[in-house]
Amino acid sequence: MMHHRRSGQFLGLHFFFVAFASLSATGQPIHQLSDLHWQPATATWYGSPEGDGSDGGACGYGSLVDVRPLKARVGAVSPILFKNGEGCGACYKVKCLDRGICSRRAVTIIVTDECPGGYCSNGRTHFDLSGAAFGRMAISGNGAALRNRGEISVVFRRTPCKYPGKNIAFHVNEGSTDYWLSLLVEFEDGDGDVGSMHIREASSTEWLEMKHIWGANWCIIGGPLRGPFSVKLMTLSTGRTLSARDVIPRNWSPKATYTSRLNFY
Repeated sequence: MMHHRRSGQFLGLHFFFVAFASLSATGQPIHQLSDLHWQPATATWYGSPEGDGSDGGACGYGSLVDVRPLKARVGAVSPILFKNGEGCGACYKVKCLDRGICSRRAVTIIVTDECPGGYCSNGRTHFDLSGAAFGRMAISGNGAALRNRGEISVVFRRTPCKYPGKNIAFHVNEGSTDYWLSLLVEFEDGDGDVGSMHIREASSTEWLEMKHIWGANWCIIGGPLRGPFSVKLMTLSTGRTLSARDVIPRNWSPKATYTSRLNFY
């Protein structure tokens, strides 16, 4: 039975943006994830046997991992996939190889956490899945037997994230002020990961670069920063961009939730 607890500390800093978003007006082509081939890895499970996985996690999604669409699809990955937090939000299909106990069905997981030691150390490509996700790879009725095997060989590949009915949203993290503004992106279809973020103040034409601080959290130090703010993000995997105009209102507040009107799909 599994075992280790990952180093996911939740910094209780969250905030979503509701605003009018517009895709980049450059007419950019539709990019595809380049990693479409199955690759070898190993997998374990953690938490309760039929559980949904950990609360919080090293990406900073907090209680969102306990509810759909993340519920039961969360996963911790080794540093090679976690990418110091820039791998947060990426989606993978994982399936096991032993046809005697495993079905041909792959489970889809969303990176919400990191497993830095044990099976995940020494440059290994490893997935630590919720008990529910791990058991779902088995032939019907064999979930418990598969979990009893502990570490297993799997294959995996990137897959586009899909959040039907949801648009990209942003958390303004707790502790944000007019001089230190921290954001976290949620429900990003497609690549799922964020490679860079910029913010533009009211009545300004200059995009200010945000700094990646930990997990899926970004911040900007300056000020006083004056809203409403527009936000531009670029995905890590394929470099697609999306600009959300005036998504954070002038009278924004920490821990508020703002949702854009667009997504990548």
